Amino acid sequence: MFKKLAPAALLVPCLAAHAQSNVTLYGIVDIGINYLNNAQTGRTASGFKGGHQWAVMDGGTGGLQGSRWGLKGTEDLGGGYKAIFLLENGFNANNGTLGQGGAEFGRQSWVGVASDYGKVTAGRQYDEVVDFYAPLLAAPQWGGYMAEHPGDLDNASNTRRINNSIKYTSPTMGGFTFAGLYSFGGVAGSFGTNSIWSVGAGYANGPLSIGAGYLNARNPNTSFYGSNPNGGPATTNNLGSAGSATSPQSNPVYAGFASAKSLQIAAIAAAYAIGPATFGVAYSNTRYQDLGSSSGPNPFGYTGTAYFHNAEVNAKWQLTPALLFGAAFDYTKGRGAAGHDGAKYELASLGADYFLSKRTDVYTVAVYEHASGTDSLNQPAVAMITGMTPSTTSNQVAVRVGIRHKF
Repeated sequence: MFKKLAPAALLVPCLAAHAQSNVTLYGIVDIGINYLNNAQTGRTASGFKGGHQWAVMDGGTGGLQGSRWGLKGTEDLGGGYKAIFLLENGFNANNGTLGQGGAEFGRQSWVGVASDYGKVTAGRQYDEVVDFYAPLLAAPQWGGYMAEHPGDLDNASNTRRINNSIKYTSPTMGGFTFAGLYSFGGVAGSFGTNSIWSVGAGYANGPLSIGAGYLNARNPNTSFYGSNPNGGPATTNNLGSAGSATSPQSNPVYAGFASAKSLQIAAIAAAYAIGPATFGVAYSNTRYQDLGSSSGPNPFGYTGTAYFHNAEVNAKWQLTPALLFGAAFDYTKGRGAAGHDGAKYELASLGADYFLSKRTDVYTVAVYEHASGTDSLNQPAVAMITGMTPSTTSNQVAVRVGIRHKF
C-alpha cells in the first residue's frame, strides 16, 4: 500500500550523523455505482417527492473507504526518539473535488514525537471513539459507509475530525493500548468553551478484541459539527428540511439538537474469532445535553437532554483468502427532547468482498433501513442510510458495486 518517495537526505538537511529520515506516499481510490430507492427529489405541499437514484460515487458516499492520498514520515532523533508526521488529503474520485468540506488535508494533519513510551501528536486528528470502538464494527471491515449507524450519530465513520488537538497514545503492553486527546477551544477568557476531550482503550489478544471510547464536546454545533470548512454550524435555514447527504448539520437524525451545550458519546465493542468466522457486538450512547443553550439554533424550543441508544451485531466469514462475506444488524432508539419519544432506526446489511490482488478488490454492499417515530426535526422519521439522500418514506434500500485500489 505504500511507496517510498525519496530518502530524507534529499528533502531536509541532516543535523546529526545518526539522523535518518523517510517519507512515504500512500493512498486509496474507491469508486462504484450506487442504487437508492425512495430518494427525495423535492418537496410539495403534501410532502416529499421521490424516485430511484443511480449514481457513480466515491467510496466516501456508500463505499468501503473514502478516496485519499497522504504523506507520512519519520526522522530518527537518537536516544530512542523519532519525529513523526502525517498529512492526509481526502478527495472524491468521481469528480476530482476535495472532501471534508474542501480542506487540503481534511482527513488528518499532525506532527509529533514517538518513543518506547508512546507517542504525542498535535494537529487535526481522530478521536478515541474512532480509534478504538469503530474498527470492530461492520462498516470499516466490509460494510462501508452505507452500513454505518444512522447519520453516523456516534462518529464511528469519523465524519468529524478534531481540530487543534493534542493526543497521547501509549505503546501496546500485553495486548492493551490506551490514548487520550484534548482540543483547545481557543476562546479568550474562557478555557473550556468549544473544547473537546476524548479517551479510549483497546485490547487484542488471540481471538478476542475489545475497544472502548468516550468523547465530550462543548458547544458541539461549532466545535464538532463545524470542524470542516464549508460545513459550519447549523442555522435556522438548514434545519428547515430533512437536508441532504452533504450537509450533516441538516441531517434529520440529529440536526434539531444543534442548541446542545455539550455532546457526549460513550461506546464499547467486542469481537471474537472462531476459525474463519468473526462475531462482534457493539453499543454506543450519544447524548445532546442542555438543549436550548446559545450554542446553536433551537427553532423547536427544545430543552433538557436528547439521546440515542445504538446496538449492533455483526459477523464476517473469510471463506477463502480472497473472498469475504459479511452480515450485520443495527438498532437505534432515540429519546427526544422534553421527554417525548424519539426516532427508531433498524438497519440490516449484507456485503461481499473479493480481492483480485493484495491491493485491488471488488465488492458489493446491500442495506435496508426502516425508520419510525419522530426525528430531531419534529417530523415523522424517514429512513436515511448514512451518506445517502434521505428517503421519502420510512423505508429505504441501497445497493453498491465498487472497486477499490490501494497504493
